[in-house]
Amino acid sequence: MTGRFARVLGLAAVLLGTVACQTGPAQAAPVWEPSAQSGAAARHDVVTWGASADQMGQGTADRGYRLVVHTSAAGSDLRVRLSNAFGDRPLTLDSVYAGLQSQGAALKPGSNKRLTFDGARTVTVPAGATAWSDPLPGSLPAGSNLVVSLHSPDAAGPATGHWMAMQTSYAAQGDHTAEESAANWTETTGSWWYLDSVSVRPKNPATGAVVALGDSITDGWASTSDQNRRWPDYLARRLQKADTEVKGVADEGISGNKVLADGAGQAALNRLDRDVLSQPGVRTVFLFEGVNDIKAHSGVTAADLIAGYQEVVRRAHAAGKCVVASTVGPFEGWSEWDPAGEAVRQQVNQYIRTSGEFDGIADFDRILRSPYDQARMLPFLDGGDHIHPNDKGMQAMADSVDLASLDCDH
Repeated sequence: MTGRFARVLGLAAVLLGTVACQTGPAQAAPVWEPSAQSGAAARHDVVTWGASADQMGQGTADRGYRLVVHTSAAGSDLRVRLSNAFGDRPLTLDSVYAGLQSQGAALKPGSNKRLTFDGARTVTVPAGATAWSDPLPGSLPAGSNLVVSLHSPDAAGPATGHWMAMQTSYAAQGDHTAEESAANWTETTGSWWYLDSVSVRPKNPATGAVVALGDSITDGWASTSDQNRRWPDYLARRLQKADTEVKGVADEGISGNKVLADGAGQAALNRLDRDVLSQPGVRTVFLFEGVNDIKAHSGVTAADLIAGYQEVVRRAHAAGKCVVASTVGPFEGWSEWDPAGEAVRQQVNQYIRTSGEFDGIADFDRILRSPYDQARMLPFLDGGDHIHPNDKGMQAMADSVDLASLDCDH
């Protein structure tokens, strides 16, 4: 019995009990159009966008941010998660809005709506914690440029966010969150501040999500900024068109990140719960990480890295999630490459391909490598530094993923 068929049977009783009050298919609704089904018991939240939290610079009082994010799954009852994971004091946000981008910092007229938190307009997030907003009634299409505007009257100390967004967002002094005009949003930022997740409630209660756990390649370095050409973006577009229940995609890559050791962000093992397993509606973890452990010359062996992968699998399975893993891509030509590291990469990739410990595999190494020198990336797919793929490489990676492997149960 396939995972999908099992879920269909499990949903049958619920659907039979509610079918009498369902209406026929509706036309696609504009964003924030009130939804009569927002309280349906059979519905559940699914992450439609995510970015891993990390420590940023210092917070600034009376500062506003207008953050542009690109959604994956469609749904209603949008919620955002605000993060103070790396703060050393409580973070107060006294105004948070969500709307749709028109152009730059300007919003589509009528789309900007205030978010509340337990019914209040102001939320204080304790140090080390996160806070979800209340659901915002209405529908959000797939592939939307959602804009979350937020303001803190007294931010100070270490800020939490995602520094390499590959997306232009905006900043302003003072509270201009309610404004749809771009007039006061004159500063730009290449980071996402205090926001680490957005969820929706899909129409199909069986809809799930995949979370990509990775490093700078997953984070999108060498892809074109402001065009959503990271490989998880290409994957999300494939999923929207496919006959699959997996529609949500969260990109939890951090540039420079390692599986085993903190440094550029917390190690994958140390951020797995917060960045991945806590995301709503997650069905599958996509693990594509390890090249930074290998090239750091810190003495990490293939056995060390394999043990790290095994811990990810163990913890994900314990949480009821599947794990799909990809082989580590080629990087000869990068300054830290050497034959010893290449030997570790080959051993790790052999394990990923043959161990049978994962619920599915993707072979990004095979997709990216040159047929003439298998330690090097194919020049056509190379972003220029011999380790990060360009837009064509990102798309080739996403196109190689077996979508059926993401739609599984554990």
